[in-house]
Parts: sequence; structure tokens; C-alpha cells
Amino acid sequence: MSAGAPTSAAAHHADHAGAAAGGAPPEPVPAHRAAPATGDPSPAADNDMPPPPRVRQLVLKVHSRCNLACDHCYVYRHADQRWRERPRVIAPGTVARVAQRLGEHLARHRSDRVRVVLHGGEPLLAGPTVLDRIVRTLRGALPPGAVLDVGVQTNGVLLDDEFLALCHRHGIDVGVSLDGDRAANDRHRRYPDGRGSFADVAAALRLLGRPEHRSRWAGLLCTVDVDNDPLGVYESLVAFDPPRLDLLLPHGNWSAPPPRRRPGGTDTPYGDWLVAVFDRWYPTAPRRTGIRLFESLIALVLGGRSGTRALGFAEPDIMTVETDGTIEGTDTLKTTDDASMRTGLDVFRHSFDEALRHPSLAGRPTGPAALADQCRACPVLSACGGGLYAHRFRAGAGFAHPSVYCPDLYRLIRHVQRVVAADVEALHRRALADAPARPAGR
Repeated sequence: MSAGAPTSAAAHHADHAGAAAGGAPPEPVPAHRAAPATGDPSPAADNDMPPPPRVRQLVLKVHSRCNLACDHCYVYRHADQRWRERPRVIAPGTVARVAQRLGEHLARHRSDRVRVVLHGGEPLLAGPTVLDRIVRTLRGALPPGAVLDVGVQTNGVLLDDEFLALCHRHGIDVGVSLDGDRAANDRHRRYPDGRGSFADVAAALRLLGRPEHRSRWAGLLCTVDVDNDPLGVYESLVAFDPPRLDLLLPHGNWSAPPPRRRPGGTDTPYGDWLVAVFDRWYPTAPRRTGIRLFESLIALVLGGRSGTRALGFAEPDIMTVETDGTIEGTDTLKTTDDASMRTGLDVFRHSFDEALRHPSLAGRPTGPAALADQCRACPVLSACGGGLYAHRFRAGAGFAHPSVYCPDLYRLIRHVQRVVAADVEALHRRALADAPARPAGR
């Protein structure tokens, strides 16, 4: 088994992909991460401050290792290496405490729905019995009437009929990571012995795409590599007929830039790559699949809201719980430094509302005021929103910077603005031409 390769982050997703308490004692939290425990104040005690936002998506790390050794993994290949200290599998006692905290949080905020994404490492390494117990424990702790949506983000190589039976039983949505055809995918997503994973993932996708299983398929997640042909990648992915695609920029920042991205340079390799895919996808009618990045950008251009945290001013409403019960913010902060994720909080001593006040979660500044002057003066600010928070990081100077992908985002957004504006104008002209002429004198 490898200690180094990702499946991917949720909400989306990266964002998304979405999620019997045992007698085993909870795994201890290492002392160097401990923070003083404080009581969870009641709503009345919070009258002198704005109420904290609620958790809408919980990323639950059920297994901290992986069976692939992907070289672009944000969990194992970046600054935060604390996965080495953590239990491989989340303990039943830890799950029970997570469930209790989640139930308390929903009851306090009178929330009727929350999403949990089972994550890793590779979550399927935990096995169907453990995953079954986790979902049952979480659902059993929710307030009456509350709904738990569950997703799992996997590299797919262990996906089989037994796991899919579990997904049908609990309504678990399955997101699978794949970077394109065999050559594109196996450039990065390999086994520890160097073998490519494409053949095994493709077999899993054929199983998942069968009529009896398709309802559980959330979509494909692809990490962009500008050395791969954009149209070749797109066509190879839609050949599997996924319900949705997520195209993710590889994680990097000003101090650890992504491949082919020169910090401060004006070239746009990632913008050009994404524009090529957009121009193939957008005019197709009917569209062969949804692409979250493009759909979000179109919505933002038309005055709507983003469905991804890579664009727009998304609220920080995602929380991560590690296999040892540590509470952290969005998982992508692992790519910045080994301190940005550290909260000193854990599910054994701290509530989710306490955790949300931490600067790495909802306690950090948001909106235009949190952005660099260059961003606030930018004509595409309302669509860009500064890009993904982790991509703004510079060592020793924090996050008040444009995205390391600033030129690429500007290129993509301006292109989509022009295309959508032309379509809106064409619709307007057509509506005027089709309108009945008004009688004279009216």
C-alpha cells in the first residue's frame, strides 16, 4: 500500500462528491495539536456577536492512506505531512463523537440537511463494513426529520458490486477521479509499482455506468494537466457518459507554483486549455454532460451564484475531520504550509460551532475586503472572486494576494463573458424579431 496518492477533494467537489457506534476508545489527538476546551455557548450567549455560519458539507476522512501513488496528490505531496501521524482507519469511537457533534450542530441551527463526503486517502480501503457502520452512526445521531446526504470520492480501483450495494442501501453518491485517456491518466495516477490505473478505473466506470447503478454516479473529477491535449481529455472523459465533470486546476500557490505556471507571468497555459474545452462543450446541443466550472462561470456572468469554491465569493462552509478526530478547514489548505490547517481543535473537546470561528474555517475574512487591491480593482472580480483560497497563498505573507492562476482565470472569464454576451444579444434580437408588431397609435 502506498502512503502517497490522492483521490480528490470534494466540491466540489471539490467541492462535493457528496456521506453501530463501537466500544473502541477514540484515537487520541497528539498533544502538540491540543487546544484548551471551551464550552459551546448557547444561542442566547451569542447575542453580542453575529451567529456563526453552519456546516453544509463535512469532509470525513475515513482512511488516511491510499492504494495509488499519484504524483500530483495534494494530501501526500505537499507541505502538510501530518497524515503520517494519524490512524489509518477512523475508529468507531471517533465516528460516534463526530456524529454527536454533527447532530448537535444541526439541532442548534435548526438545519434540516447536511452533506457528508467520505474521503481519504482512498476511502474504499476502509471496507464496506466500516463504511456501513459510519453512515448508520451518522444518521442515527441526527435530529428528527434531518436529512443526511452522503457522497464518496474515490480513485475507483476498488469499486465493485459489494461497494455499490452499500451505496444503493444508503443512497451514497459516487465521484470517481480520472484524468483522461490511458496516456493522460497514467501520467500521474499510478500504482506504487509504477503501473497505470486507467484500466482498473475504466472497468469500475463501466460498472458504475450500468443502468442499475447509474443513479449513484455523481460524476468524474479530472485534474488539469496542460501537457495533455484538452480536447483529447474531454472526449475521453465524456466517452464514459458521466452525469457531470469537474475540471480542477492542480493545487499550487505563489511559493509552490503549479506546473507551467510562472508566478507573475502573463502567459495563460491553463486558461488556454480550459477555453479549448469550453468551446467544444458549450455549443453542443444537447450537451453531453455538465461541467461544474463552466456552469458556475456562466451563472456568475449572468448575475447568479457559483456552484464551486474555485470561483465567486463562496462562503467557507466546509469542515474536515481527520481520522484522529482533528477538526480542520478546507482540505486544499494542505498545499500551503504545515500550519494553515492546524486549528488545535478536535471532536472530543470542541463543538462544530467553536471550530467555525477559527480563521482557517468560517472565521477568516471573506468577500472583496479580504482580497488584494489588484483583485478589488479587477473588472472580472464578481465572477472570479479571487479564485480558490489556497491558490492565493504566499509563504510568510498569507492569503491577501491574487490567485497564482490570475492570468488564466482572467483569460477564461473574459472569453466566457464574450460568448455568453453574444448569445444573450442574439436571443434579444430574435425576441424583437418574433414580437408581433404593435398597432399604430398605441
